[in-house]
Amino acid sequence: MSIASEGSGLSQARLGRMREVLARRIDDGDVPGLVALVSRRGEIHADVLGRMAVGGPPMQRDTIFRISSMTKPVTAVAAMILVEECRLRLDDPIDRWLPELADRRVLRTIEAEVDDTVPALRAITLRDMLTFRLGLGMIPMYPARYPIQMAIADAGFAPGPVFPSFPPDELLRRYGTLPLAYQPGERWLYNTGSLILGVLIARVAGTSFARFLQQRIFEPLGMKDTAFHVPQHKLTRFAACYGSDHATGTLKVFDEPATGKYAAPPAFENGGAGLVSTADDFNAFAQMMLNGGRLGTERILSRPSVELMTSNQITPEQKLGSEFLLGARGWGFGLSVVTTRDDLCDVPGRYGWDGGYGTSWYSDPREAMTGILLTQRMMDSPQPLPVYSDFWTLAYQAIDD
Repeated sequence: MSIASEGSGLSQARLGRMREVLARRIDDGDVPGLVALVSRRGEIHADVLGRMAVGGPPMQRDTIFRISSMTKPVTAVAAMILVEECRLRLDDPIDRWLPELADRRVLRTIEAEVDDTVPALRAITLRDMLTFRLGLGMIPMYPARYPIQMAIADAGFAPGPVFPSFPPDELLRRYGTLPLAYQPGERWLYNTGSLILGVLIARVAGTSFARFLQQRIFEPLGMKDTAFHVPQHKLTRFAACYGSDHATGTLKVFDEPATGKYAAPPAFENGGAGLVSTADDFNAFAQMMLNGGRLGTERILSRPSVELMTSNQITPEQKLGSEFLLGARGWGFGLSVVTTRDDLCDVPGRYGWDGGYGTSWYSDPREAMTGILLTQRMMDSPQPLPVYSDFWTLAYQAIDD
């Protein structure tokens, strides 16, 4: 644990309280272990607690976690790099690069059969993908009841903890067989925009998505452990991943480090949920964003690009039906943005996102503060485990100026 200095404006006593509460959550069995990091004004406080696996070795500061949907803001930054180079434009159609999604048909209504469609009023744009308004994504109706939900599942894109593993061209071919659920720009639908965005970036850049991220983001920021898989020599630092066994009330292994889904390069480099990372690696990315696109001497994006990314881009009407995911938050480019202060830690302008395998990141520009919580316990529902709300509440309570 590193102790925050007085210049950080964080209370050491209250940071100690955070450690005690998080340790209690581990003792209660909420999570096997965690790494919690709070950074303010350049000072970093980190708590490393519990174990990398149930009955396994102690958690380490550099333990590698599956960050799942925390991948989305990284993908959005990669897209904005191409925008800044004028290789993509936010409001140009993406048909040139993704012909599989050209000339779309759109369901007449969300309840309609998949062949009951009308022509799309316009083409899908990069802005649509960044803001999840392309007309494809998770339909917020559970259990599934609409024909389009069945068609999405049949195409291999059913929502759940197992991600698509098709090669990029096959993934686009399958999406091309589906009608849009809504007109482009009409409705926020989760996830699919980031999956397709990774393919778009690779095609525009003329290289693999993983290589583009490595060259343009990870290497400049020193993110040495962030990738789409964990190489053999790092597997001893890779945490196991657990889900809930509802029959027994205990945790069960979902993904083993040495034999699981991240032990080899994937067929599909998933821009929506595919990365692994460490707390310090992701803090480098978070600090770059908080600093307006720069970390040290490395500039990844311009400040105006970061400000655009971290501004709310959707209306209440576009969010309709997805409140269980966003709550009172809005959505920028690949991340959520707090728009209303309705809790201690819900500060307007605070941005970031969570990962369904048990991770969370948010930054608050007004407070010059970033928080990162990495665990290996999958989220069972949109309602977070107590350890997540505890972390964010205690991080804000530690502000002491």
